Amino acid sequence: MIKILVLCTGNSCRSQMAHGYLEHFSKYDKVQVYSAGVETHGVNPKAIAIMLEDGIDISQHTSNNIDEYYTIPFDFVITVCDNAKERCPFFETQAVRLHYNFSDPAKAIGTEEEILNEFRKVREEIKLYCKEFIQSNNL
Repeated sequence: MIKILVLCTGNSCRSQMAHGYLEHFSKYDKVQVYSAGVETHGVNPKAIAIMLEDGIDISQHTSNNIDEYYTIPFDFVITVCDNAKERCPFFETQAVRLHYNFSDPAKAIGTEEEILNEFRKVREEIKLYCKEFIQSNNL
């Protein structure tokens, strides 16, 4: 079983979306996906809503802290924001570390529609990244 950790600052938006897409694109019998934050902010309702628009239900996800996962031997640790990369703790693992800094849709300002459009933009970037990751690693 391949274990993947997606790490973000608050485990509320970007890591939750990546978690959903990594599970969606992978062969479930080969991959176990976890997501966490260096802090926990709860799963953002807008992230849940825009993922549902694409047929991915993350409404049952929980916001977890990285401290909960120290004993898991991850194969991949993917940081999805610069803050998490800088604050990512050392793991006693041979995990391949990957990083991509996605913008934080939770910081978007404007009308409700403008904010949702920012969430959708980031969702599509994360979707493409996750699909390519799964394909390139044959997962």
